[in-house]
Amino acid sequence: MVYVKLEGDWTDGNGVTHSVGDSVDVDAATLAMLQAEGIVSEGSGGGKDGTEWAGPTGTDWAGPTGTTP
Repeated sequence: MVYVKLEGDWTDGNGVTHSVGDSVDVDAATLAMLQAEGIVSEGSGGGKDGTEWAGPTGTDWAGPTGTTP
């Protein structure tokens, strides 16, 4: 899970509406969806403890590639 700061209004899967500027805790799949919809962008959001984004920048992907070892 990761905390992100919303750049647009968003209603989560439970029907809870979150406003611009809210920080929400989301999983990787939800984060990807929010990025695709422009509701958050890479580098947005301060963490729960006020820290800045510590994740990847640009298009570097360190996760699985979909290939089987």
